[in-house]
Amino acid sequence: MKPERCSFCKGTLREGHTEFMARVDNEIVVIKDIPAYVCERCNEAYFTPEISRKMDTIIEEARKGSLCMKPLAAGEVSMQV
Repeated sequence: MKPERCSFCKGTLREGHTEFMARVDNEIVVIKDIPAYVCERCNEAYFTPEISRKMDTIIEEARKGSLCMKPLAAGEVSMQV
């Protein structure tokens, strides 16, 4: 079921794609080209339950080390306020 409006800015949602980043132990996993409802105003993404389950499966496979991932260069910066 498509959400009516963005819960953050009340913008209009459209079908699109996005990416999601997650830290898995000491690695960053980036899932690309995820189908989502994306806010036209603030770009917040909303996922269907089926897509959320698929994302959870990918993260769990990465945690187990059973997922073949393309390496990416990344850096980590700590923002101390």
